[in-house]
Amino acid sequence: MEKLIISGPKILLMKVLIKKNILFFFVGLVLSTSFYASEPIAYLNSLGYEPAQKDLASSKNGMITTQHFLATKVGEKILNQGGNAYDASIAIAFTLAVVLPRAGNIGGGGFMVIYDSKTQKPYSIDFREKAPELSNKDMYLDADGSFNNRKLSTVGYLSIGVPGTVAGLWEVHQKFGSLPWNELIEDAIYYAENGFLITPFLADILLRYSESLSIFPETKEIFQSHYPNFKNKNLVQKDLANTLKIIASEGKKGFYEGEIAEKISKEITENNGLISKSDLKKYNPIWRDPLISDYRDTKVITMGPPSSGGLHVIQMLNILENYDLNKIGHNSSEYINLLAEVMKYAYADRSKYLGDPDFFEVPINKITSKEYANEINKNIEIGKLRPANQILPGKFMRKESHETTHFSVVDKQGNVVSMTYTLNSTFGSKVVIEGTGILMNNEMDDFSAAPGVPNQFNLLGAEANEIAPFKRPLSSMTPTIVLKNDELFFTTGSPGGARIISAVLQSILNIIDFNMNLEDTTLAKRIHHQWYPDILEYEFSLDKIIENDLKKIGYKTSSKLPLTSLQTIMFADGIYYGYGDFRRVDALASGEIYD
Repeated sequence: MEKLIISGPKILLMKVLIKKNILFFFVGLVLSTSFYASEPIAYLNSLGYEPAQKDLASSKNGMITTQHFLATKVGEKILNQGGNAYDASIAIAFTLAVVLPRAGNIGGGGFMVIYDSKTQKPYSIDFREKAPELSNKDMYLDADGSFNNRKLSTVGYLSIGVPGTVAGLWEVHQKFGSLPWNELIEDAIYYAENGFLITPFLADILLRYSESLSIFPETKEIFQSHYPNFKNKNLVQKDLANTLKIIASEGKKGFYEGEIAEKISKEITENNGLISKSDLKKYNPIWRDPLISDYRDTKVITMGPPSSGGLHVIQMLNILENYDLNKIGHNSSEYINLLAEVMKYAYADRSKYLGDPDFFEVPINKITSKEYANEINKNIEIGKLRPANQILPGKFMRKESHETTHFSVVDKQGNVVSMTYTLNSTFGSKVVIEGTGILMNNEMDDFSAAPGVPNQFNLLGAEANEIAPFKRPLSSMTPTIVLKNDELFFTTGSPGGARIISAVLQSILNIIDFNMNLEDTTLAKRIHHQWYPDILEYEFSLDKIIENDLKKIGYKTSSKLPLTSLQTIMFADGIYYGYGDFRRVDALASGEIYD
């Protein structure tokens, strides 16, 4: 039973259960202007938002869930034209670059985890951004070796890593695609050239980021042209449309060589950035072995380094396998206590041992071993906590060392795509390259600027993740596929920076250990602890009894608005079920796919 509940006199709520157990709607009576203690949907409604996901989506022929309803419909269109899940994913990714500019991109990078029904094999591809050739580990430090200016790694030209999205999508198409490449970009071109209606959610984001989106003239011209009244206006991106036309015609080379590459490198280098034409031409995605591990009676397939997410999800599942979680009780004080302690150990290891495996020997086998999990578990006792300063990264190891988007796609052949990609911060570096419409990432901040210096998500790093030429920064992105009896059980992933890992973990536990349906899994409140800062975070509100129990143990607690958004597809009895997490109100799952 869900035990994270509303407390306090500010808001009175009642749950209305829609027929067929499709969705809980929370009706709120606002007694105060402070609405931070509300349930998720009630909170969104208070801001004037209506989630695009009205009910549970189901289909025999496949399913798509993305963070924007237009991208979902584009994916459906591709499947109905005879395309496969890979074709649909490519079309979705390019469309999100237009309609979800805060995170969707061709100026960033990411990861894709695949289960191919024909070969019955899993695959994963790394198209994470890379550090330019002229980068170095001291590039953000003052002469005395101190780090004093976060903006250098988060805003502007020096924060930009070499983008990987276009190369990654091209590689997937070459290996698995069925429809012509150019056809997969047509809808993205249309929405860029003709515009699309700005939703209330996007309108508020554009207004909230008005200052940072006005730093660079090109960015301001595109994203602030309707300031301050964005609602019900069209967002038109003509230059981006032209760029997409070139990519549609010329493929990968259209982005990494020629006119577009020239514009990118010229503007960046003229503004003290580091990306050259050579950096772009040399960029290559990498097919990597996915991480595979058993949990209970399921098989978890997820992304390996330089993503830290999959590795640490497996690490935490290995520890939690020692417990009867259902008996402990979902979101009880004991359960939250256990999860928080387990998370601490995982994030501590992340700070020291995780980085680009092409540059640093990541001890994957040790971190994901059942033996290591059991050693950690000896130091966990429900009802107690271990302060962060008493948890050392890899203490028991023998020597060996905030803006994203996720979507999930399954086609009627059973091919599965779980993809997470990012610009890093909301709207990335805030730089749009003149004449291209391309919004560039600020992924250089995902490296460790210096030992002990946290990034913008307060995540610590060490030598494993220090800056080096051509190196890929560490990531929390966690695209994941779970099989049961050798067929799809569910696939999931989320945006949310450091909180991606904990969100994906809890979705897995909700479904497997607590036997939750898709709606309840998504609606369930999430907690988060990342070792440092030593704070237990929870969504919205916490039952006062539970909160007091946790404080008695010694936890410092903090309420947060939702920062993750699971896009999950489940398969049961020949039916695919999808649900777009309302925490990103434009998200939509749909399966209008025909025979």
